[in-house]
Amino acid sequence: MTATGVKPLIGVTACYDKLEEHAQHRCTEKYLSCIPETFGGNPVVIPVLGDLLDSRALVRGLDGVLLTGGASNVEPHHYEGAPSVEGTLHDAARDETSLALIIACLEEAVPVFGICRGLQEINVALGGTLHQRIFDMPDKFDHRMRRDVSMDDKHRPAHPIRIEPGSVLHGIVGADEIIVNSLHAQGIDRPGERVQIEAWAPDGIPEAISIKDAPAFAVAVQWHPEWPRPIAGANRLIFEAFGTACQARAMARSGFASMAAE
Repeated sequence: MTATGVKPLIGVTACYDKLEEHAQHRCTEKYLSCIPETFGGNPVVIPVLGDLLDSRALVRGLDGVLLTGGASNVEPHHYEGAPSVEGTLHDAARDETSLALIIACLEEAVPVFGICRGLQEINVALGGTLHQRIFDMPDKFDHRMRRDVSMDDKHRPAHPIRIEPGSVLHGIVGADEIIVNSLHAQGIDRPGERVQIEAWAPDGIPEAISIKDAPAFAVAVQWHPEWPRPIAGANRLIFEAFGTACQARAMARSGFASMAAE
């Protein structure tokens, strides 16, 4: 994919940690290393600086954006939801940063790939709503991560998903059903404008989305395809599809595509 020597530059969203004296903009290593491992891109961490960032100018200098997972939940005021249960972890700086980045990516035709929280952010950015506590719903099962097991076991295969025939995801993985892991407490309730549901868990929770009429790759999944390693099977195919779109943008930005056509 990088035979041209043009490596796509991928922005990766961070989370905000407030320490006693200094704040940190933190990104788990697995989200960074999966980019060079699967398609040879160069990752760069996007700080969660909210409106201090010029989102449009930032994404114009990138070839793709990866919206990572995270321990926090999107604050419900962003989708007119009920107040969160006391003790729910939120990250206001990440919300402000990611929601603006998503709109900028769609407007600037920058490929975007969302993982877990990233899927929820895309839905909210486009006017959708979320179930805040799926595990409290009587007709749903508990999708949360186990905390008493190893890293690999946290990401163990958990349940099948049904993939919509003819969808973007179906075209990528070439299957009607795959097995995925499950590490989330929230999920899509009402899809946002232009949000197309592409896959469902057995209990009806949406597991993948795409954006209708998006000018570039715009897909998100509710599971965590970045683990376990090595990334393989359907998970790798999704990263490679994202990488192909990012590579195309990198070539266009470098002028390589126009030179090759001459």
